[in-house]
Amino acid sequence: MDSPLSGIGVTVLFCADLDASTAFYRDALGATLVNTDAQSAFLDLAGSKVLLLSPEGAVDLVDDSIATGAGTPATGELVCLVDDIDEVVITLAQRGVAFLRGPEDRRWGMRTAHFTDPDGHVWELAQNIEGGSPA
Repeated sequence: MDSPLSGIGVTVLFCADLDASTAFYRDALGATLVNTDAQSAFLDLAGSKVLLLSPEGAVDLVDDSIATGAGTPATGELVCLVDDIDEVVITLAQRGVAFLRGPEDRRWGMRTAHFTDPDGHVWELAQNIEGGSPA
């Protein structure tokens, strides 16, 4: 069955501290700040669109109970494919990114490393490697 969706156009992340998250994405991850206002920051991250929303901006977008769900366990992650994971990890660590684990080779043929943004959104860096078998 074909999907009626055209793909993910923008990733929207709810952020407890909009200024801290904007600085993290801009300074540590190298995103370009496209537009900002009191409740949001719109960034271009290597061609992907990311919208950061303050609690007030999130409540304006979705149900209050969903927007204020801080402290809940991670339910997913954002994955960024890279050509040289070791180089990217070094670069991001120099910019202040603290890694949860990795880089490490995985049995399914990827080398991965994980970190979180200031609001606990989990990011995975992934690089294809030789010799791995599918999960």
